[in-house]
Amino acid sequence: MALLEAEAIPALSRSPPHLSTSYLSTSTIVALCVFFTLLCACIVIGHLLEENRWANESITALVLGLCSGMVVLLVTKFHSTKLLIFSENLFFLYLLPPIIFNAGFQVKKKQFFKNFTTILLFGIFGTVISFCIISVGAFLLIGKTGIASLSIEDYLAIGAILSATDSVCTLQVLSQDETPLLYSIVFGEGVVNDATSIVLFNSVQTLEFSKLNAVTALKLLGTFLYLFFTSTALGIAVGLISAYIIKTLYFGRHSTDREVALMMLMAYLSYMVAELLNLSGILTIFFCGIVMSHYTWHNVTGSSRITTKHSFATISFIAETFIFLYVGMDALDIDKWKTSKASAGTSVALSSALLALVLIGRAAFVFPIANITNCIKTIGSCKIEFRSQFIIWWAGLMRGAVTIALTYNRFQKSNDTTSQECALMITSTIIVVLFSTLVFGSVTKLMIEAVLLRHPKPPVSDLTNISDDLRLLFLENGDPSDQGNNNQRFTRQSSLSLLICYPTTTVHYLWRKFDDKFMRPVFGGTGFTRVVHGSSSGEVEEIS
Repeated sequence: MALLEAEAIPALSRSPPHLSTSYLSTSTIVALCVFFTLLCACIVIGHLLEENRWANESITALVLGLCSGMVVLLVTKFHSTKLLIFSENLFFLYLLPPIIFNAGFQVKKKQFFKNFTTILLFGIFGTVISFCIISVGAFLLIGKTGIASLSIEDYLAIGAILSATDSVCTLQVLSQDETPLLYSIVFGEGVVNDATSIVLFNSVQTLEFSKLNAVTALKLLGTFLYLFFTSTALGIAVGLISAYIIKTLYFGRHSTDREVALMMLMAYLSYMVAELLNLSGILTIFFCGIVMSHYTWHNVTGSSRITTKHSFATISFIAETFIFLYVGMDALDIDKWKTSKASAGTSVALSSALLALVLIGRAAFVFPIANITNCIKTIGSCKIEFRSQFIIWWAGLMRGAVTIALTYNRFQKSNDTTSQECALMITSTIIVVLFSTLVFGSVTKLMIEAVLLRHPKPPVSDLTNISDDLRLLFLENGDPSDQGNNNQRFTRQSSLSLLICYPTTTVHYLWRKFDDKFMRPVFGGTGFTRVVHGSSSGEVEEIS
């Protein structure tokens, strides 16, 4: 499939013969000019609407895409709006990787891993619950709309497709500093959810439903665990290799361009290798980003650190904006709507049923899992309040490009031909994506401000963390002011109880000890000291 397939627009694509070239397609140039113009417009309008309570850059890009599609629809007299055909290759190979990598590269690692268990519960277990509810609901409801040709595989695919969330609108409103717990959960769940949904979707494509039994379910679970751990290990390995190479060879003494280029290329290589091995490229490049930010980024020169930080964020921002434009313009592809041959009532009924299943499937796991984790946690400041639970539920209601890409993968037949039922499923999914993004996304900022009632972090949280850190110090040194036998006995008893009561904090402390003693001397990182060769004064450069 061509990455950029542009259909000629009669009024725009004709050019004089003496101006034409043999290596450039005029229609492709027109399409790209339109998209780059719209990207610039999104940035300008997004800046002007920065303080607006109803709009953000994602919604702006989607609306501009819809408006552009409508303009082209009118210019071509309702023949074609395909400036760029939605391509899965373009999305999964070029647009999604920089977004996921930057998410891992910019994440606050301490807060993320502090809530890692909760994130996995929401992102994996919760997505599976949503998948089951949506699949069963689709099986029971879609048949009543007159669609009778879908198979069991199709209903399961619908469950996986609609389980993929898009929390961009919510993350643009939340702040890592003001609401660190909530932000880390919403952010982390979004990444794990995408990976889980894609793994479920791919598993559905390969399952043999004629032999469906308990063994098949166990195989599915084993496959998922294998993909999760191997994809994560691959991302960590590539990140460590990049850190070791840059630390050992010290590219910065000759050219900072080389070390920046190496970081970018190895990050993308991790995604490609994962896809080549049929693993989860999303998980691989996400954890590669985390490892690179922890080790590799600290091994490069100061100018390279500034360059990489802003370059990754800029590329991610452009890709995100491009995706929403992409979705908005593709939504008005007249061919899909004509092929479905569905009445307005049928389309509304089917889309409403799918949207209702999304709402129910989301609520079915968010509130139970949040309350279960609250019962387990002993620190009050780490518990998820009901208002935060509501925000987590709301953040997962929006659907985005991953949903559309998987829908095309399942229901778009070869040679761009689709049956009436498949076309109806595509258009109904597009309606769900547009409605959830435009309606839910537009009120997200106002709703969060009303529900969350933001305020500075309470000081009790800091006191609790300090108390935990002091107790952790007892594991190694004990209390320096009291070396009595009673205190030593208390220290030995508290080491086990502390691991049971505060496993995340304890594991973090033990990891820091292991990291400082074994990992940083080999792979570099914060505090890594390098002797600059060729310096007459024996200059020492500290990378912090």
